[in-house]
Amino acid sequence: MSKIKMILLLLILTLLLSGCWSKRELNELAIVVALGIDKIDDEYEISIQVVDPSEISSKQPSSGRSPVVTYHAKGKSVFEAIRRMTTLTPRKPYFSHLQIVVIGQKLAEEGLNEPLDFIARDHEFRNDFDVVMSYQTTAKEVLNVLTPIEKMPANKLLNSIKVSEKSWGSTLTVNTDELLNTLSSKEKSAVLSAVEIEGDPKLGIDQTNVERIKTPVILKYSGIAVFKEDKLLGLLSEEESIYFNFLNNKIESTVVVLACPDKGDLTTEITQSKAKIKGIFEKGTPKISIKINVTQNIGEVNCAINLTQNKTIEYIDKLTEDHIKEQTEKTLNIIQKSYKLDILGFGEALHRENPKKWKEMQKEWSTIYPEITVDIDVTVNTQGLGTIQNSLLNKSKE
Repeated sequence: MSKIKMILLLLILTLLLSGCWSKRELNELAIVVALGIDKIDDEYEISIQVVDPSEISSKQPSSGRSPVVTYHAKGKSVFEAIRRMTTLTPRKPYFSHLQIVVIGQKLAEEGLNEPLDFIARDHEFRNDFDVVMSYQTTAKEVLNVLTPIEKMPANKLLNSIKVSEKSWGSTLTVNTDELLNTLSSKEKSAVLSAVEIEGDPKLGIDQTNVERIKTPVILKYSGIAVFKEDKLLGLLSEEESIYFNFLNNKIESTVVVLACPDKGDLTTEITQSKAKIKGIFEKGTPKISIKINVTQNIGEVNCAINLTQNKTIEYIDKLTEDHIKEQTEKTLNIIQKSYKLDILGFGEALHRENPKKWKEMQKEWSTIYPEITVDIDVTVNTQGLGTIQNSLLNKSKE
């Protein structure tokens, strides 16, 4: 009897443990790598960029077709538009391999909360893909542009933002999880990198866009968009975005061009930057202290300056310190006085310093923030001079 019971138990368990009831074969799915969301009148227009596996395979020769296909559908909600997309696509859209989401500028101006609700709620969406905003164009037009080198335009968008963030500093990667956390925070405002189309969008959709030595239409990141709650308020320029990232502790590397004492200029490469924001209460008055420690190398010299002397290196350090301090103060003034938004987390810093006093002033933070005193202290250390010391141009003149 015990053996029969054991066999029956095992048979029941095998029924419960069956894992293939909801299987989906790869040839039944349309793999979505990029998603665009626009607002047209009272409807959402959804654009998806779907991979054509045969065109990106390294084992099969290309047939000349586009490596991706875009589909577009409208609906009263994001969910409805995506389901309506099945009337157009040969396979059901599959979002687990989504790499990037592009939010249209018009939608960003109206608010991000509604379209993001579906993305945050649906189990098929991961929370680690990046979110960007289209600037002076629609998300639909951005996803329609074919890009050279990278077969999939979604890869181009993703790689450009990451490379730029690491080497230039004018962009900022923000994934869905980070964006949702910031939007739900009462202490900090959201920011997103903005992408624009350089050239005629109608030409970007044609295969010839990737067949020329000079690409007529390109996708370019143009700065960092600033949001008040979930609505777009403005855009930091490329230069302002770099110095915002200095303050935000997001600079991995960039370059700074400095004027020489007499004439000409020299360029330094920032190889490391660490910023620390600290909240201070002095006799009940809130203040912010920002300390930025920078390491740099000499990258290019186009002037008569002797780099073999210690006093010259000290002079360059001071010159860089003054330059970064001046530019970060200008950028902070725009953020504080023009936008009046706490996108650097000053409220969080004051909260960490003294939760009790922060609670007392939290309701008035929007009034206090634009007038709060911020002290920026920059320290620069030059480590390398490159493979040569003084300028070759300078030696040739001698």
